[in-house]
Amino acid sequence: MGQSQGLIAKCMHFLANQGAYKITLSYYEVANPMGQDRKFAQLFSPLKVGNIELPNRLVMLAMGTGFATEAGSWNGKLEAFLEERAMGGVGLIITPFSPCYIRNRLIPGLYDNRFVLPLRRLVQRIHDHGSKFFVQLLMDREWAKRGGGGTEMISPSAIIKRRGFHHTRALTIEEIREIIAQFGESAGRAREAGCDGIEMHAGMGYLINQFLSPITNDRRDEYGGSPENRLRFLLNIVSEVRANAGKDFVCFCRISADEFMEGGLTLTETTEIAKTLKNAGIHCLNVQVGWHESPVPLVQSCVPPGAYTYLAEEIKKAAQIPVVTAYRVNSPRIAEDIICQGKADLVGMARALLADPELPRKAKEGRVDEIRPCIACCRCLDRVMNLESVYCSVNPRLGRETEWHLALAPQPRKVLVVGGGPAGMVAASTAAHRGHKVTLLEKESKLGGQLNFASLPPYKREIEDYRKYLEGGLRRSGVEVKLNTTLELRGEEIDAVIVATGAQPLIPEIAGIERCVTALEVLKGKETGKEVLIIGGGMIGCEVAEYLRNKNKRVVILEMLGRIGADIGPATRWVILGRLRSAGVRIETKAKVVAVTESGVKAEREGKEEEFAADTVVLAAGMVPANETSGKLEALKVYRVGDCVSPRRIKEAVEEGMRVGFEI
Repeated sequence: MGQSQGLIAKCMHFLANQGAYKITLSYYEVANPMGQDRKFAQLFSPLKVGNIELPNRLVMLAMGTGFATEAGSWNGKLEAFLEERAMGGVGLIITPFSPCYIRNRLIPGLYDNRFVLPLRRLVQRIHDHGSKFFVQLLMDREWAKRGGGGTEMISPSAIIKRRGFHHTRALTIEEIREIIAQFGESAGRAREAGCDGIEMHAGMGYLINQFLSPITNDRRDEYGGSPENRLRFLLNIVSEVRANAGKDFVCFCRISADEFMEGGLTLTETTEIAKTLKNAGIHCLNVQVGWHESPVPLVQSCVPPGAYTYLAEEIKKAAQIPVVTAYRVNSPRIAEDIICQGKADLVGMARALLADPELPRKAKEGRVDEIRPCIACCRCLDRVMNLESVYCSVNPRLGRETEWHLALAPQPRKVLVVGGGPAGMVAASTAAHRGHKVTLLEKESKLGGQLNFASLPPYKREIEDYRKYLEGGLRRSGVEVKLNTTLELRGEEIDAVIVATGAQPLIPEIAGIERCVTALEVLKGKETGKEVLIIGGGMIGCEVAEYLRNKNKRVVILEMLGRIGADIGPATRWVILGRLRSAGVRIETKAKVVAVTESGVKAEREGKEEEFAADTVVLAAGMVPANETSGKLEALKVYRVGDCVSPRRIKEAVEEGMRVGFEI
C-alpha cells in the first residue's frame, strides 16, 4: 500500500493539472445550470459510425451483471435489464459476451450457434425502442479448449500481475490461433443475430490487453517482444472478425489509454496502437483507463467528474476516428460539455444508467431534477468483484424490472410514514405513486435522516444530491410532508403505518463513556480538541477521521478487530485507507477500549493495557435501531423498514422502503 499512496497523490495532482472537471456545485446546479428547458442539443444529435447511425451520443458501457448461467445462457433478468435501458433512450447498448466457454455467471456466451436465436430476440427487443445494440467480445484468463473438458487459467506468459490470480499457463501458438478463430466465429454469430456491431475488449488487463502490455507479455515468438509483435494478437483478431462478419460490420475496440501500472503502457504507446487499429479497420475507440489492480482510483467518488477525458481527447487527435470517453461522467451537463468541446464523440455511462435507466430521456425532456443520481458508492462493483449479480444502492428495481411496476393499487389507502430518512422517503413516494394518500412525519427540520450525516465527509457530496432527489420525489408524488412533527395518534383514520425511524449511535458500556462525543455530533459541527481519538475503525470511524484530519486535527483510530474498514467494500476500502495513511492518521488495531479517562482512553491489546492520550474522544462504535414509536401503534397495520429494523446501508434501506411501497 505504500507505493499506492504516492501514486494516488500523484494521480490526483496530475488530473487537476489536466483540467479535470472541478465540480463544486450541487448535482442539480451542475447538471442544469440553465434551468429545466435545457435540451442538450449536441448530446442528442445523431452520429454516423461506419455504416450505422447512432440516435444520440450516449453509450451504455458493457458491464458484467451476473444474469447468466455457467453454461453461457442468460435469463429474463438480463433481457429486462437491457430493454429498460433502451426504453430510457440511450443511443447504443454494449453488452459483454464470451467468445469461448467459461464458467462465469457474470457474462453470457457466444461460443456456440445455439446462442444466435435467443440473441436475435434480445436484439429485436432493443431495436424496438430505437437503440442500437453491440456485443462486446470479452475474454479474461479462463478458457476451455474445443471439444469439452474443464476450464483453465491462461495468459500470454504465465505472469501473475492481478489481484486474486490463480496459477496461469502460457498459451501455445496453436491455442492462440484457436482463440483468434473463436473471436471471429462469435463476431459472425453477432451479425447473424442482427447486432449492429461488436466491440473487442482490449483493456483493463483482460487477455488481449495482457498480450499488448510488456508487464504481462514476455514471449519470445511472433506474439511477444517488440510492440509490433505484442499487437499481433489483437490485429489477428480484428482480421478474423472482419473475415467472419464482413468488412462493413461496425467494430469498436475498447482500450486502456494509460494502464497506470509500473512498466505498463502509457498514453504515448497507446496513441500509436490507436493509429494502427484505425488502419486495421476499427471504426471507433472506446477509451478507458487503468487495470482493475491499478494503484490509482479510477471510478471512486474521490475522482473528479470527467477526470480522464483528456486521454480520449488525445487518442481522438492521434487516430482521427470517433472515440468514446467514460469514467465518472455521471450527468448530462458534463456529457454535453465534452461533446461540445470536441474532446470525444460519444460518452459512455455504466453506473449512472444502473442508478437511473431513464437518464437519457429525462435529460432530453428537460427533467434533469428527476434523474436519480449515482452516488459512486461502488457497491455494484463490489458485487461484480465477488462474482455476484449486480445491484444498485439507489435503484432497488435493478434486476427486478419484471417484478416491481408502479401500477395503481386495487384499493387506495391512507398511509402514514413515520421518519423521513431514505427508507421512509422511498416508501412514501412509492406508495403515493400507486395511488395511496400518504402523509410523512419527520421529527427534524430537514428530510434525509442519516443521509444528512453521510454526505459530510470528504468526497461524499453526491449523497446530498441523492437526498435532494428523494425530497423532490416526495413533491412530485404528492406526499404530504410534516417536518418538526412526532407521532401523535388522535383518532385519525389510518389504514397502514410505515415506521422508518432510523438508528441512533450505539453507546457501549465502558467506564467514562459519558466523556465521549459521538461521530454524528462531530459531523454536526461539535468542536473537538487538537488531539482526537476515535473509538471504532469501521466506515463511520474512517470517514470521520478523514473529516477531522482535513480540519488539521491529529487523529488516532482505535479498532478492536484486526483490520480497520472491515465494513467497507473492496472497490473503495483500499482508496480510503490509502488516503488516511497519506494524511498521517494513526491506526491501531486489536485494541479494545476498557475506559475513557480525562486524558484519553485505556485499552487492552494482546493481554496488555495501553493508554492513548487525547483531548477529545469520538465514539464511532456503530448504530442501534431507534424505535420510539413502540407501544403507539398496536391497533394498526405496521410495516418497519430501514435502520429501525437493523442498521445497515443506503441500499438496504431504500430496497425495504420500495418493497413495502409496492406491498401496501
